[in-house]
Amino acid sequence: MKIGIDFGTSYSAAAAVIDGAVRTVQFGEERQFRTTVYFPEAVPDPSRFELTDALEAEVDALVRSARAQQTRAFNEAQARREQAARLPAEQREAALALIPAPAQRNEADLRRDAIRAVRRQWLEQQVREARASAATLQNAVYGEDAVEAYLSEGFGNLVQSPKSMLGYQLAPNVRQTIVGIAGYILEHIRLSASQQLGANVRAAVLGRPVQFRSSMGAAGGDQALAILTEAAQGAGFDEVEFLEEPVAAALGYHAQSAHRHRTLVVDIGGGTTDVTLAEVGGDQAPVVLGSWGIARGGVDVDLSLSLSRFMPLFGKGATRVPAHHFVEAATVHDVVRQRDFQRRDSYREVEAPFGPRLIALQQTGNTTRLSRAVEATKIRLSSQADSRVELDYIETGLGLASSAADLGQAAEPFLGFVGELLAEVAADIGEPPATVFLTGGMSRAPYVREAVRRCFPDAKQVAGDPSLGVVSGLAFAALRKG
Repeated sequence: MKIGIDFGTSYSAAAAVIDGAVRTVQFGEERQFRTTVYFPEAVPDPSRFELTDALEAEVDALVRSARAQQTRAFNEAQARREQAARLPAEQREAALALIPAPAQRNEADLRRDAIRAVRRQWLEQQVREARASAATLQNAVYGEDAVEAYLSEGFGNLVQSPKSMLGYQLAPNVRQTIVGIAGYILEHIRLSASQQLGANVRAAVLGRPVQFRSSMGAAGGDQALAILTEAAQGAGFDEVEFLEEPVAAALGYHAQSAHRHRTLVVDIGGGTTDVTLAEVGGDQAPVVLGSWGIARGGVDVDLSLSLSRFMPLFGKGATRVPAHHFVEAATVHDVVRQRDFQRRDSYREVEAPFGPRLIALQQTGNTTRLSRAVEATKIRLSSQADSRVELDYIETGLGLASSAADLGQAAEPFLGFVGELLAEVAADIGEPPATVFLTGGMSRAPYVREAVRRCFPDAKQVAGDPSLGVVSGLAFAALRKG
């Protein structure tokens, strides 16, 4: 059986078309779950490598082996030179030129290379052990339960929004860890779908953004698809295909449109904003006319709101703490930045109250708590004028009140990017669409809808399901390709 999977930056969902109707997979009581996984034990950390007595013995053994190999190479070259020296003069010079001079490396070089080899083997072993013990489906916790378990237990490893890391330059061991984490999430989806749909799910159509968040340009997108493919195979999928998320949303909208018309699908999620122009509705098959996208989404508004409203409580703009420290603290989906922030020991010299607050923020789970407060503030201010959150886990009595105007200011950079994208789309398509179909979690925000309305004032706005607009279309795509 083939299903559609919306593997999202913030939330994930799955669905299949059964007897002509879309049936979504339940995750607990919900039809989607936060794309977060908690492992009771930490994912292997390369910086924890230490030369124990056993590892030191391995280093010594490798040094002895390299030294012996170097000696053999030197002796063999010397023997060949002696043989060449006995040749007639006209042959001697040519023979000697063919004998390479073996490299003679000192003890420090040999030991450095040996330590690198032992460290690499140690990392590989740590990854294998993590997979065989803590990092298993039996011990992993997903979605909101993962966040609650992490905050309750106070140890282990919480991985949030792994999709946002797929297109970035990754060290080999980090790449393998991300493959494993994505695989656990996809297997959780596959097993949940198999149980609820009463079929062995082994094939899927996965949604993908038009443009992945990436530090490597187009190569980042290729890497992201390669990681997802490898992860899906490891999760038990024998067949996996990809479909651009706004195209999938267009398929879902087509299924509910009685009359033929041109629509512009605007899918604004946690990590990306994607647009597709399509002819949908009626008895004819939908026709996709073009797609556009940018690697910007709701997490960019969260980050901006955190830096502009929350981080001043920790000294941003009032201390000499470098600005990138606050970015590290606020970027909870980046495990490398989180680790860098939590290991900094320079805040004892920062004046009160900022130094003690930064030290408190470094404690396990507190950047996650702060991130949830930021997200809750963003959501509340999208429908009301004021919001207040309490930050007692940082400092007794500490809280922050924010206004809708604060959110508007924080959202301005993101809306600027969205406006530029929609202006490009409008210029490319010429004749405006009859409708604009909005989906994705950020499509709920009134300031997003107003930005779309300004670009396409004459088009009728159709509010799709913010959470399930994409996955419904992926389910129809899976039916057609199954």
